[in-house]
Amino acid sequence: MTRILLAALTAFVISVVVGWFLIPALRALHAGQSIKEIGPNWHKIKEGTPTMGGIMFILAVIVAVIAFGWQDMAEGSWQAVFVLGFALVCGAIGFVDDFAKIRKHENTGLTAGWKFLLQLAAAIAFLALLRQSHHLSPNLYIPFINTTVPLPWGLYLVFAAFVMVGCVNAVNLTDGLDGLAGSVTLAVSVFFAVLSHWWKFGAVGVFAGALAGGLLGFLVYNFHPAKVFMGDTGSLFLGGAVCGMAFALDAPLVLVPVGIIYIAETMSDIIQVGYFKLTHGKRIFRMAPLHHHLELGGWSEVRIVLTFTGITVAFCLLAFVGVMYRWYTI
Repeated sequence: MTRILLAALTAFVISVVVGWFLIPALRALHAGQSIKEIGPNWHKIKEGTPTMGGIMFILAVIVAVIAFGWQDMAEGSWQAVFVLGFALVCGAIGFVDDFAKIRKHENTGLTAGWKFLLQLAAAIAFLALLRQSHHLSPNLYIPFINTTVPLPWGLYLVFAAFVMVGCVNAVNLTDGLDGLAGSVTLAVSVFFAVLSHWWKFGAVGVFAGALAGGLLGFLVYNFHPAKVFMGDTGSLFLGGAVCGMAFALDAPLVLVPVGIIYIAETMSDIIQVGYFKLTHGKRIFRMAPLHHHLELGGWSEVRIVLTFTGITVAFCLLAFVGVMYRWYTI
C-alpha cells in the first residue's frame, strides 16, 4: 500500500505542476473547446476554454508508474505497463481527434468508424499481451456469487474486445460537465487501488494509485468552473485505463457496478436515439446523455457531479463486498 500511496502523491504533485504551465500554453496555442449548438445554451460561455488538459494527468501517471512500478517489472509483472500502454493508445486516438477539432474549429474530429476500428485494434493487442503473459484466463469471474464460467478463448476474446471498446466510449460520453468524468473516475481508480492491494496485484495497484493522484491534481483546474477540459485525449485515456485495470485483474464484470454511471450515461443516449427514430421525433429525455437531462431539469453542474460521484462510491463499496473473497476463504 505504501507504493500505491506514494504513486498517488507523486502523480498529484506532477499533475498540478504540469497544469500550471500547460493551461497557459494551450491558451497560447488557441487550443479552445468548440461547443455543440445542440447542447444547453448556457454552455456557450465555455466556448474557447482550453482542451486537451488530460495531458497533465497522463504525464503524471507515466512518471509515477515508472518510478514506483519498476520493482514489479523487474520481477516480471508487466500488467501496469500493459494497462498504461493501452490507455496511452486510446489517449493518442483522442489526441488526434482533439487536434482535428481544433484545426477545423468544430466539435467533430475523427469519424466514429475510424475511432471504433482503432480502439478495437488496440483492445485486441492488449488482450493478446495479457493472454501471452498468463495474466488473463477465459474463465469469466462472476462477482457476488464468487464463481467462474469457463468460455472458449475465441468467444471470450470477442466479448472482451467489445466490452473494452464500449467502456472506452462510455467514459468519453460521461465527459460532458465540469469535473464529471474526472470525479467519477477518481472514485473508480481508488476502488481498483484498494482491490489491487487486497488481492495482492501490486503492479495494477500502483497504476490505479497513480491515476487517482493524477486525476485529483487535474480536478484542481477542472472542477466547476473549469479552467481546462480533458478533451478526448484525457477521456479516452481514462476509458482505456478503467477497462484495462478490470481485465488486468481478470475481473471484467466488476465494471458493471463500478461503472454504473458510465452505463447509465450510455444507455440514456442509446434509448434517446432509438426512441427518437422509432417515434419519428419524440424524446424520452429532455436531452441525452443523462447529465444534460438533469441540467435541463434545473440541476446545477456541481449537484450532478457530486450526485454521480456519490452513486459511484456507493456502487464501488458494493462491488468490493462482492469480490473481496475471490482469493480468500472465510
